[in-house]
Amino acid sequence: MNSSDSVSIHLQGASKIFPGEVEAIRNVDLSISPGRVVALLGPTGCGKTTILRLIGGLEEPTSGTVECHPKNSVIGYCFQEPRLLPWRTVRRNVGLPLELQGVVESQRDKAIDSVLAMVGLQDASDRLPAALSGGMQMRTSLARSLVCEPDLLLLDEPFAALDEVTRLRLDEEVSALVRRQGITTLIVTHSITEAVFIADEIVVLSPHPGQVHLHVDVPFGERVAALRGSAEFAALTARVYESLCSVMGDET
Repeated sequence: MNSSDSVSIHLQGASKIFPGEVEAIRNVDLSISPGRVVALLGPTGCGKTTILRLIGGLEEPTSGTVECHPKNSVIGYCFQEPRLLPWRTVRRNVGLPLELQGVVESQRDKAIDSVLAMVGLQDASDRLPAALSGGMQMRTSLARSLVCEPDLLLLDEPFAALDEVTRLRLDEEVSALVRRQGITTLIVTHSITEAVFIADEIVVLSPHPGQVHLHVDVPFGERVAALRGSAEFAALTARVYESLCSVMGDET
């Protein structure tokens, strides 16, 4: 896959009101070009996950439009928790989407082998989830979201519950993987450093109801661990932090 094969996303005036008149987002305009990695950043309750669910087709906007091109795009979704079936091995958890699609076993096996190698889980393919570390469980969840070769990958704080070292390593692996595959990627995160490290663009949202406050282009090329120690990384992280403080009403 390359970026020309990936999906583009367009939200225009998108608003979402849940039962009880709970307004999650208001008049959100957002465009994501094919192959781009975009991070949604903002305070708790600002509608980041709502935007992700609208794009993924799990919710419908109350007003405005949400469009993905092409419309028949394959979407991979990775949630905050691994959500693995405890009685299924890594291999069978990863292959579940293909089973549900009725893909024949020989084709499933080939796709599963490929994605397990991609995330470094070849040697753990016959383990049950209970025998995996937290990082390996998230790799399994990520592999499951990739096994159908998605054009669009939606990541909803997938590494938030992990220890810092594991999280940093997975940030590096995911960043390299989605760029190598040319997958349009949207990640929801509360971590400023994660957003700056992973994304090509950061979208900062205002507090509830969420509105786009700022777009920040991330000028870095290849994402390697050493980037985090650079002056450029520190400066951009500080800029995004100041923007969040401003939108939350805290200028200090």
